[in-house]
Amino acid sequence: MNKDQEDKLYKSAILLSIFTIIFNLFEGLASVYFGYKDETLTLFGFGADSFIEMISAAGIYVMVKRIMRNPQSHRNKFETTSLQITGMSFYLLSAGLLFSVVVNLYNGNKPRTAIAGVIIALISIAAMVSLIYGKQYIGKKLNSVPILADANCTRVCVYMSLVLLISSLIYEMTGFGYMDSIGTIGIIYLSVKEGKEAFEKAKVSGTKYQL
Repeated sequence: MNKDQEDKLYKSAILLSIFTIIFNLFEGLASVYFGYKDETLTLFGFGADSFIEMISAAGIYVMVKRIMRNPQSHRNKFETTSLQITGMSFYLLSAGLLFSVVVNLYNGNKPRTAIAGVIIALISIAAMVSLIYGKQYIGKKLNSVPILADANCTRVCVYMSLVLLISSLIYEMTGFGYMDSIGTIGIIYLSVKEGKEAFEKAKVSGTKYQL
């Protein structure tokens, strides 16, 4: 592979990072709005998670730019800080959602509708799967472990979208009030998992690490 081809692949990786940031912004705004409007905790939590993913995506953007300039360089302070902030944000989100689940169960709150959750989840799954394939293609071409690891991290976003989709569909079809809380617990589990992984990655230094 010549230098021009390599530069084009890195530029494509940067564009994918920018798209991830922008997509998560609009996904988060839409999810939080409809989650609050329709009293759907799962969708609201999904939206809050999207904003946290923006912080992580910003770290990925900086990482790709750094690797493009010098593939053998070490992680910089911004990348490490973004991972630490991401980890703490996921933990705080999980605590807030868990408290909300308890309140919802105690008060017997039910969503007005979960249609928005179905639509947003389907759009998110399509976008995230496309991002995974794009990042995997670039990562393999460049033989870049960090970019391939980023593609694997995007899979968690797909899992969250599936949790949102399934819980929203079941609620719409059955009207089972506890489904929203069950879906939120699924989001909490994945958020705690992502928070733990973010802190573990922040502790790793050097060039060979996973994001």
